[in-house]
Amino acid sequence: MTRLILATRNAGKITELRAILADAGLDHELVGADAYPEIPDVKETGVTFAENALLKAHALAQATGLPAVADDSGLCVDVLGGAPGIFSARWSGTHGDDPANLELLLAQLGDIAPEHRAAHFACAAALALPDGTERVVEGRLRGTLRTAPAGTGGFGYDPILQPEGETRTCAELSAAEKNAISHRGQAFRALVPVLREVLAG
Repeated sequence: MTRLILATRNAGKITELRAILADAGLDHELVGADAYPEIPDVKETGVTFAENALLKAHALAQATGLPAVADDSGLCVDVLGGAPGIFSARWSGTHGDDPANLELLLAQLGDIAPEHRAAHFACAAALALPDGTERVVEGRLRGTLRTAPAGTGGFGYDPILQPEGETRTCAELSAAEKNAISHRGQAFRALVPVLREVLAG
């Protein structure tokens, strides 16, 4: 069985990606970056989700000699011109502080009427091989931002994005419901045929 590295140390993301790829019938052994603690975190210096995903995937593929998959994702708010975007995880200044990021964003949008609170989650999923081969696919989930968090599932901005056609936030959906419609689910399902093609070659 081919080992495939998921270039993330985010436990929630690893669980989510494993479920998405397993549901898509991918039978590779999926291992998070935690299996390689000696490899330093990659600085996300790209200016797009795709660039950052490729940076992480290439770094892991080069360091391990194995195929690596990475994603970069975030929340893009229409009225903020697409921000937080690639800065989503560190919007409040501290990387990965979900409560602070949520609080700051809600404060910034405090005076914005419901009809102007459109936003979407975007995800770029990248595959990189040790020989430099690369592929990128993207997915997005459109919705509206609530004025207060709701739900305890998911992570990041899930408690405030209500997907189009839903009455619940992403954090109120079950993991299976979320994976079925999420930006990450879309991107990684689109990556599965690419993985099959590239890894079989």
